[in-house]
Amino acid sequence: MSTRLSIFLGLILFIVSPLSGDCRTLSKRREYNSSSLHGFNSHYPMHFSSVSTSTSNYCGLSSTEHDPAKDHTGDTVTINQETKRTTHSVVDLKIQDLTRIQTLHARLQKSKNEKVKKKITSDISSVEAPEASPGKLVATLQSGMTLGSGEYFMDVLVGTPPKHFSLILDTGSDLNWLQCLPCHDCFHQKGAFYDPKTSTSFKNITCNDPRCGLISSPDPPVQCESDSQSCPYFYWYGDRSNTTGDFAVETFTINLTTTEGESLEYKLENMMFGCGHWNRGLFRGASGLLGLGRGPLSFSSQLHSLYGHSFSYCLVDRSSDTNVSSKLIFGEDKDLLSHPNLNFTSFVNGKGNSVETFYYVQIKSILVGGEALDDIPEETWNISSDGAGGTIIDSGTTLSYFAQPAYEIIKNKFAEKIKEKYLVIRDFPILDPCFNVSGVEENIQLPELGIAFADGAVWTFPVENSFIRLSEDIVCLAILGTPKSAFSIIGNYQQQNFHMLYDTKRSRLGYAPTECANI
Repeated sequence: MSTRLSIFLGLILFIVSPLSGDCRTLSKRREYNSSSLHGFNSHYPMHFSSVSTSTSNYCGLSSTEHDPAKDHTGDTVTINQETKRTTHSVVDLKIQDLTRIQTLHARLQKSKNEKVKKKITSDISSVEAPEASPGKLVATLQSGMTLGSGEYFMDVLVGTPPKHFSLILDTGSDLNWLQCLPCHDCFHQKGAFYDPKTSTSFKNITCNDPRCGLISSPDPPVQCESDSQSCPYFYWYGDRSNTTGDFAVETFTINLTTTEGESLEYKLENMMFGCGHWNRGLFRGASGLLGLGRGPLSFSSQLHSLYGHSFSYCLVDRSSDTNVSSKLIFGEDKDLLSHPNLNFTSFVNGKGNSVETFYYVQIKSILVGGEALDDIPEETWNISSDGAGGTIIDSGTTLSYFAQPAYEIIKNKFAEKIKEKYLVIRDFPILDPCFNVSGVEENIQLPELGIAFADGAVWTFPVENSFIRLSEDIVCLAILGTPKSAFSIIGNYQQQNFHMLYDTKRSRLGYAPTECANI
């Protein structure tokens, strides 16, 4: 964990303590992951409309102990118990995100310290490719809010006979892994742990197998003393997030939609995964993780020979009924490719020794209400020679985070454009700026957030993807900041109701506005 992020997280915990409880209790919850980390769940409908005109006049609110109850003129903002509960959930959500950001940066730093890059083609040359499938693989995703997570979960059948496990969908990592018996040090999950002894299709990868070279070994490394010895792995995410166990293969079973539209179960044999006996981190409620990164171990990379080099997902908004699910699709989706509003921007490669896992895009400028913010320094969006900086697309981070000074400029521009219509609340815990929309139940007029990419593509987000309504009276901007040297992240909150296409063969990201519930 970097010193700056440690200080930043400490300040967050200190600031929010009046609303979120004792800091030591909160810290303890993070360490043992034993109590609920609430996913954001606002009970207030999001009825927004976009505006693009600038306004003039600023009204600020001062706060006492960070409780923005009154401004200097006596105008009030109702801070009821429901608002506090919702704010508390956003506090926990940000702590989850900050921990994940530390995870991503720690992985980047670890990559920069590695002296030797693994050669993917030679490491997996001995793996027999399965026959190509005559269709596309379709899986359902569920929001993790009810499990205290801001991430999305995929229900996977693993083993023979197959058993259900719920895995976090993560485009920011590669390794697929499950909590595995015997569990020597594991976090709480919903349902039973995976037991390799009950599956006839489980097989350990041995330490002499070329595939063992694809995964990091524990430190110090374990010596391979026999051909039958299993391949141990250690996959490190961040300060307290890691999984350690045996590298193995197993059969994963998922729904297949054929070219004729028929739905059936399809078995993916010899899927490489981690059987984790020691697992720590903020993986609340999950059985493990499904990696969709660009590296060779990810679920999507292992399916290249079956479904080609593309996958897509469409995330329903968080206010949807629990019986409405999102979709994850491997293979060519002709409906998406023929979408009239499908846009593409190119993936860019990291510089230096930056992690091959991440999906980088090149931002040129940010748009607020259609106005380009030209005062953001160009270097804010660039990947430096040592691999730092840049912008990644990440399904495992909830909100979007922009590196400084971009974040300060963005939030101040939103405040400038909105201040004439609604009272601006500054210094509200966690989110900034917030606005007093008291008495406005529908059609709250707010400017849209947009991203202009260096290749000319523009991604404009609907207002409901950029703001969170905490109560009847308070609406807040749903983006946050990271230190200047950090990379920026486009999270899953902003991706809601966009059909996202990851095309690694053509090295491009596609996005199309879509009612995801209808897919």
